[in-house]
Amino acid sequence: MRDSDRIPEKRSDCPVANMLDLVGDKWTLLVIRDMLFFGKRLYKEFADSSEGIPTNILADRLRRMEQADLLTKEAYQKKPVRYAYRLTAKGWDVLPILKAIKDWAFKYCSGMSPPSPEMLAEIRENIRKAKPKRSKN
Repeated sequence: MRDSDRIPEKRSDCPVANMLDLVGDKWTLLVIRDMLFFGKRLYKEFADSSEGIPTNILADRLRRMEQADLLTKEAYQKKPVRYAYRLTAKGWDVLPILKAIKDWAFKYCSGMSPPSPEMLAEIRENIRKAKPKRSKN
C-alpha cells in the first residue's frame, strides 16, 4: 500500500483537524459538491468540472474518499471497467457543511454571484434524486 493510499492517522483530539484530514485538501469537497449539487457520478463527469482537477489527483481523491467511507463505487461497465460513485451516509452528512461554506463565501468573498433560480431548482432536484432512500423499520 502506498503512503498516498492510507487514511491519515489521528493527529489530535480536535474535531476540526480530524475532519480536515479527511476532506481538507483542495479537491475533495469539490467532488462531494459535484455529487450532491450537480448529480455527477462518473469519473469523466468529475474530470470535466470547471475547476479542472488533474486526472491523477482525481483518481487519488476518489480512492481516498472510498477508503474513508465517504463514497462507494460500483462497476457499470466491464471492458474496460468503469465505476459509478455514490455518497455514503457519511458523505451525505457533509451537505450542511457545504451549505455553510457557501453562505460564508457569499458574505465574505467578493465577486460572488448567486445562482439563478433555475440552477437552484436543478440543485434541489439533483439532491432529491441522489438522496439515499431510508429503509422503513
